[in-house]
Amino acid sequence: MRVVNAARATTAVLAVVASAALLVSIFRPMPATSRESSLAFSSSAQCRSCHPREYAEWESSWHAQAWNDADVRALSNDFANTDCIDCHAPLPVFETGIGKRVLPRSSRRAEGVDCIACHALPVAGSSLGGVAGTRPHPTAACRPVATPELSKSEFCGGCHDQHKTVEQWRTTTWAAQGIGCIDCHMPPRGGEAGGGRDHTMHGAHDLDLVKRAVALRARREGGHVVVEVENVGAGHHFPTDERSRAADVFWRPTRDGAPTDWRWLYRFRSPYRHEVDIPDTLLPSHETRSIPIEDADASGAIEVALFLKLTPYWRDPKDPRPEQEARLVHRVSVEP
Repeated sequence: MRVVNAARATTAVLAVVASAALLVSIFRPMPATSRESSLAFSSSAQCRSCHPREYAEWESSWHAQAWNDADVRALSNDFANTDCIDCHAPLPVFETGIGKRVLPRSSRRAEGVDCIACHALPVAGSSLGGVAGTRPHPTAACRPVATPELSKSEFCGGCHDQHKTVEQWRTTTWAAQGIGCIDCHMPPRGGEAGGGRDHTMHGAHDLDLVKRAVALRARREGGHVVVEVENVGAGHHFPTDERSRAADVFWRPTRDGAPTDWRWLYRFRSPYRHEVDIPDTLLPSHETRSIPIEDADASGAIEVALFLKLTPYWRDPKDPRPEQEARLVHRVSVEP
């Protein structure tokens, strides 16, 4: 009898163990194999340990300074103009949708346009998210998912088409050739594919990039000087995007080899909506603008220069000291 009871007890214990094992197998967390298992990121600083080069480039970029930049603060009235918040501290682009205007976030605004804004992929029905990348990497900490939309110009449009920059690009030969935003603004490191793309986000603050975008020429014609500015390399109008930007042409006589004060000639700029008395004079891609100098003082030797201003409100554009708030892009001389 004791043998039978012992056997029954053993059978009961084995049944309990089997049941417990079944419950464990049912409720055990599944292996990390999909986007839903990616880490939930709360700061771009979390990207630094795995992506130190990309993080350092981004940290030095104007994307990273989008919220704290002094010029932005001044032009937005310290973000009292709340429309500016959308693009200077945006929610992830993939969250609001490719080509749609981004929405503002309420946290981490000091990080500006950060890693999360461009790379975070929302996952339906989950508090976690995925990470958009150029190729899948299931064993990496963030488990990036290959997302071709990340490199499309429409991806940049959520912020950069507010002033029609992407729309301008669509009309160019660059677009027809499949040359998009990242080809100029995020070039391959070292100029070669395979090394990843530069996350410095080169733009109007990069003087070398600006110099490659436009050409300046001047010649004598019919008793006066004709200045030509050609948009040779920008995949959009020049200058574009921020309507606070302007490019000004100045000239000055050089008497006995010594320059005199600069004289303002022409401004390239797209006005804000409230500036109803200012014409739009942006220079479209591939086009040339001819500007005559009809002044007796131009009959002798002169210099002509193109300056770029990122914040053209501080002084009258005709102020003869453009160097104090603008950067010299090109300068040419014209002999008598």
